[in-house]
Amino acid sequence: MAERRPYGLQRVLGVSALASTAYGNVGSSIYYALGLVASYALGLTPVVFVLTGIIFFLTASTYAEATAMFPEAGGSSSFARHAFNEFWSFFAAWGQMLNYVITIAISAFFVPHYIGGLFWPFLKTSPGDIFFGIGVILLLSAINVVGVKEAARLNIVLAITDFSTQLLLVVVGIVLVLSPDTLVNNIHLGTVPHWKDFLVAIPVGMIAYTGIETISNMAEEARDESRTIPAAIKRVVIAVFVIYAALPAVALSALPVRCIRGHCQTLLGVAEDKGGFAGDPVLGIVRHLHLGPLEHAGEIYVGLLAATILLIATNAGIIGVSRLVYSMGLHRQLPDRVRELHPKFRTPWIGILVFGAIACVTLIPGQATFLGNMYAFGAMLSFTIAHVSVIRLRITDPERPRPYRGPGTLRIAGRELPLFAVLGGLGTFLAFVTVTALHFEVAIAGTGWLLTGIAIFVLYRRGQELDLVSTVKVAVPESVTDHEVEYDSVLVAFDERTYEPTVMATAASLASHRRRGIHVLVTITVPATSPIDALLPEQEAAAEKIIERAKTQAGRRVSGHWEKVRAGQTGRRIVDEALAIQARAIVVSLPDRGGGAVFDKTLATLLRERPCRIIIESAAH
Repeated sequence: MAERRPYGLQRVLGVSALASTAYGNVGSSIYYALGLVASYALGLTPVVFVLTGIIFFLTASTYAEATAMFPEAGGSSSFARHAFNEFWSFFAAWGQMLNYVITIAISAFFVPHYIGGLFWPFLKTSPGDIFFGIGVILLLSAINVVGVKEAARLNIVLAITDFSTQLLLVVVGIVLVLSPDTLVNNIHLGTVPHWKDFLVAIPVGMIAYTGIETISNMAEEARDESRTIPAAIKRVVIAVFVIYAALPAVALSALPVRCIRGHCQTLLGVAEDKGGFAGDPVLGIVRHLHLGPLEHAGEIYVGLLAATILLIATNAGIIGVSRLVYSMGLHRQLPDRVRELHPKFRTPWIGILVFGAIACVTLIPGQATFLGNMYAFGAMLSFTIAHVSVIRLRITDPERPRPYRGPGTLRIAGRELPLFAVLGGLGTFLAFVTVTALHFEVAIAGTGWLLTGIAIFVLYRRGQELDLVSTVKVAVPESVTDHEVEYDSVLVAFDERTYEPTVMATAASLASHRRRGIHVLVTITVPATSPIDALLPEQEAAAEKIIERAKTQAGRRVSGHWEKVRAGQTGRRIVDEALAIQARAIVVSLPDRGGGAVFDKTLATLLRERPCRIIIESAAH
């Protein structure tokens, strides 16, 4: 007999899936960050992206080390919980929530700018862009309440397409328009741009790196997490640095800084109603690459790709909100009502609707610059807490295994501190101070957000008779199902909705020849908008019932357990289970032609992988 590993947590995502999903989020930011930064930094825009790229590398190293140590969803919130206490975990999580809300708003806001730049100019200016952006948020929020299916393969395809397109623009731009002389002439230190604007541009430039939390929040679904998470982060850092170091240089060569009567500007940072490309800067680059007859086709391709990527980034923000809301509720940081799952769709629908509505409200003024500065406020705060958490963990828990250690060590008073976290923390903290000190409206709105969150946290914890620092997690009932299974057994796979006696009868017949064991695997599909370990009591009870029915039908030789999977991952999970228990046969039912599309894909995976003998039972109806 062999002890089965804990169930309920699917680790199926490899390096490519993690890296592509993260790049899909980070890479989307260039479609609006370039215009926002150029409006401040002018000719120093490439320098700003290099500086922020260095900070991004240091921050990514912090996330790689901490996530490899604690492969669980939560990012900086999880790091702060282990390094400090629950209050600082909430503080970091509330900062993350601001990041997600602003990511939703700003990504949705720029979708109509790219579509309008191609087909309908009304969408490029207010109020068309505001109404369209709010419509995007409302539509995607509704879709996520119902439960959106997240496809790892689609993420990979889109990420590769996005990166390839951006790389192609860089190569073509270097050949056709890159001019070192123009780049040098764009700059007059201290005046074009002013030092104040240059300093403001640095924290704003960090908006280009939205999505670094993505890999941490997918850590609980990563396969061989101690290896795949650092490897995925490295891939994202390299890809991002290549694009974000080169594309702004091409952009400032194609759309250089012009000074008229003492006023200097680049069309990259000028509003569309004034003839600029602040709302669709990448489209502006394409229009100034001198592509000749290919220009129109290039505009349509890049414009549609940008709009699609921004839609996906908006949706990713909503998914991030839904998972973070659930995690905060599970750790008793927010009222249970906010994380409550919809009885039919299994999604934290109240949290999705509440924070989706907040994103819509932030969009109403139609101020992209304000949104960018607000993102910088929340992101720099969250990143700083992550850096400080890693530093503290090196001091308080130096013996803990660290599958990945970031670069550089600083020795002070006999202690070894992580140099990358120290430098990264200084960089993100100074950026936080800069954006807060130089923008009064950001300081007011950001402080108001933090105080509101703290008030909710304190009132809720006091109401639950809990202190503010102890970690108290909602109790998750464990299954009473037997976890042990014989090697060389017969594996039977069901989903939680259907039990087929004929399938069990076939498995029992196969097992009877050599008195083999029968192991029943019941899969529960979890929507992408819910964490993989979301509490689903009705579905879990149904899965337990299936296992008990199997035991009743086939006797004591039957063991079983249920596991939660994402849509499209069932086949992969069954294959992994068969390999783990060295199954001699897998027995499944033939998909129902009326509605078996999901299981059709499962069956295709089984037949392609063939870890052992596959028996497909046609159930009688």
